[in-house]
Amino acid sequence: MALTVVMAMTAGTSMAQGKGNAPRSTKQERVSLRKGNKLYEKKRYAEAEVEYRKALQANPASEKAMFNLATALMRQGNVTAKQDDENNPMNQAEELLTHLAKGAQDKLLRGKACYDLGNIAYGRQDYGKAIEFYKQALRCNPDDDQARQNLRLAQLQKQQQDKNKDKDKDKDKDKDKNKDQNKDQNKDQDKDKDKNKDQNKDNQNQNQNQDQQNQDKQQQQQGGMSQQNAEQVLKAMQDRERATQQRINAQQAQQQRHERQRTNKKW
Repeated sequence: MALTVVMAMTAGTSMAQGKGNAPRSTKQERVSLRKGNKLYEKKRYAEAEVEYRKALQANPASEKAMFNLATALMRQGNVTAKQDDENNPMNQAEELLTHLAKGAQDKLLRGKACYDLGNIAYGRQDYGKAIEFYKQALRCNPDDDQARQNLRLAQLQKQQQDKNKDKDKDKDKDKDKNKDQNKDQNKDQDKDKDKNKDQNKDNQNQNQNQDQQNQDKQQQQQGGMSQQNAEQVLKAMQDRERATQQRINAQQAQQQRHERQRTNKKW
């Protein structure tokens, strides 16, 4: 079951009478207040607003005229509208009620202003602020059962709101945790890819070496020889040629010595 706040407006009961040390009213103020109250009871809030403004013009210090004007404006305003919208009657009402909540000489009227401010805050789902206003209303008037009821409702809503915020925080933490896990998994996958690349390179090199060895074996089996073997054979042939040339040169040198010995011998 959804919780609802009692948005009781007190204009009809508090406007026509008031006690305390409020400034003395004027005749024009009283006349405009009575007209405004009758129009308000008929739910003709815009017309009531006009009469309350007349009463306030007649007596700018009239707390009753200020409160009744705020009440009529609340009926015409939108509690969810932007708070910086000067054309929204709700914001104008809030300004008047704030002034009364801070400095109204009539304590009961000050409590009613706090109560209405609590209703505005409740409508905006600002339950923390609503709780404070309802508490102020009860300090001014401990017998205000509506303020006590709304205080309890606001406290329950605040608890639920805090729970929802905690759930959202937990969801955000889980999202961040999953992101970190995905990052780590991606890093591991990248590492595995690099390892596979290196392993593939090694396998390619091994295959190339194996292919070369197989080619060398095939050439040997077919009577051919590898480049390395050909170079070794060529070097051996060159070495044999040098050795043969050296022997020939040695024999020629020896023969020339014998011939010199014969020509120099005396007969």
